Amino acid sequence: MRKSTHPTLKSFLFLIVIILAAISAATVAAEQAPDRSKAPAVDSPPALKLPPIQKRTLTNGIAVSIVEMHKVPVVDVMLIVRSGTATDPQGKFGLANLTADMLDEGAGSRSALELADAIDFLGASISTGSSTDSSTVRLHSTVAKLDAALPLMADVALRPSFAQTELDRVKKLRLSAFVQARDNPASIVAAAFPRVVYGPSHRYGTAAGGTESSISSMTVADLKSFHSTFYQPANAHLLVVGDVTPASVLPKLEKAFGSWKNGTTPVPKVTLPQAPQHPQRQIYLVDKPGAAQSQIRIGWIGVARSTPDYFVIEVLNTILGGSFTSRLNSNLREQHGYAYGANSGFAMPATPGPFQASAAVQTDKTAESLQEFFKEFDGIRKPVPADELNKARNNVALGFPGTFETTGSMAGHMQEMIVYNLPETYFSGYVSRVQDVTSADLQRAAQQYIQPDKFAVVVVGDLSKIEKPIRDLNLAPIKTLTLDELFK
Repeated sequence: MRKSTHPTLKSFLFLIVIILAAISAATVAAEQAPDRSKAPAVDSPPALKLPPIQKRTLTNGIAVSIVEMHKVPVVDVMLIVRSGTATDPQGKFGLANLTADMLDEGAGSRSALELADAIDFLGASISTGSSTDSSTVRLHSTVAKLDAALPLMADVALRPSFAQTELDRVKKLRLSAFVQARDNPASIVAAAFPRVVYGPSHRYGTAAGGTESSISSMTVADLKSFHSTFYQPANAHLLVVGDVTPASVLPKLEKAFGSWKNGTTPVPKVTLPQAPQHPQRQIYLVDKPGAAQSQIRIGWIGVARSTPDYFVIEVLNTILGGSFTSRLNSNLREQHGYAYGANSGFAMPATPGPFQASAAVQTDKTAESLQEFFKEFDGIRKPVPADELNKARNNVALGFPGTFETTGSMAGHMQEMIVYNLPETYFSGYVSRVQDVTSADLQRAAQQYIQPDKFAVVVVGDLSKIEKPIRDLNLAPIKTLTLDELFK
């Protein structure tokens, strides 16, 4: 009978075999691996190369920008109107947003349902919307169906029906949403923060969709007036991105939009006043009895899109609260477990928008969360370590080229360039400008744009549980707001 090998010896021999196999595999991998000694360093990504922007003009004066992308036979066509919610008149906040929403609720000779059926039949999509500084009508279509889809887009943009029955339906939906918002802490804090930062009379102090009273008062005449005033060729730009050439697409655009005429009155230039900063820190509390969490928003008036510190702020905010590994998220989520997530951001429209940091936190940790927020605000004003700066620059720079992969994402970037008059080389130089940000730049920007002693603090939650702990912190004077003050 053959004697078996001793278990310990067998284990030893098996281990030797594994080690030898691993060494062999590593040797083969090393021999087959490419030589990376000449590859660009992670912190020195190659420059972003984008297709050229080809500029043309229709016979009625509408500027056209065309970007060719030929990998997939699809195309995005966007009509950009250089007027958005910032142009809403006093007492009519929400008008630009409602007008854009109503564009595809019936247009040309088609009702809302007929229009939707016609678009679906082509396998295309048409979306409408408004932002602070622009309104848009956007078509996504296969190139093969573009001839049939462009007239539908032109009807939506130029010939909306604004039918009373459709307006009544849309208004009813919006008014119902306002009622529901009063019971949602996240919606309450979203209404409260801009209201206390900008005030009720400034356009930024009220949500893009307006208020119950403003929406209730809007009429078909209001929508037609806004449309005729701002939707004019002199105030518009056509953007085309996709599998087309200027020669192939310009005749189609001319046929769909070339007969569009300017109104008898020039497009008014609306400029918002810059709201004053708060002179000192102030806490605002909104009671939501029984709330499972406390909604926190902290910040003040930030910067405009034209700021020369744009790239510095991008890196600065990435470190503070603009990424999953940011200081705020690492603190409140990973270290303390007070929230599922915490973040911060700068909104940058033409007139300085808000900077805000936010989180939904455990009710019993609301006061502690506020302390941690201000700990990070104070910390970001100090010199940023080199490794953290390098990580943040890479986070911004290395992810940026991927945002140009589709016709839709490319169109989004081009829209930003058009609305804010950015130079054509802006995006191709984006990565290098991010990589040029220094620690000194960050400290200077943090001192200027992150001033916690002047921040407004808004907390929506169950005041019976959170008010006393917040008062005990002695962070700032406290004022209690009602829902009627926020939503009127």
